[in-house]
Amino acid sequence: QVQLVESGGGLVQAGGSLRLSCAASGRAFSASVMGWFRQAPGKEREFVAAISKSGSNTYYADSVRGRSTISRDNAKNSASLRLNSLKPEDTAVYYCAQALDPVGAVNMGSEKSYDYWGQGTQVTVSS
Repeated sequence: QVQLVESGGGLVQAGGSLRLSCAASGRAFSASVMGWFRQAPGKEREFVAAISKSGSNTYYADSVRGRSTISRDNAKNSASLRLNSLKPEDTAVYYCAQALDPVGAVNMGSEKSYDYWGQGTQVTVSS
């Protein structure tokens, strides 16, 4: 059984930065694509970023590209998302997700590609 636990959320002023972490336990972390998604109040969950098994390939939503960095440490079964230049519209609950099966690049942003989800961590950006 896979368990994912996010941490690092909080309240930050616009322009600030946060580093979100995802601790994974269970199956095959190093063989899994990891993704970050977010859900703002009243909106559907949306893709933020994903990283390949080795960490050599990363994928970002247009909304965060250039001001965020996804990374992973397979030795520690952890993944991280660094968010810079935060905006009020970044306010959301952020979720990490793990995909047990291979994921093609075109499907990195699809929720259906991921099998396990954490409980989420709240990020609130004040203006």
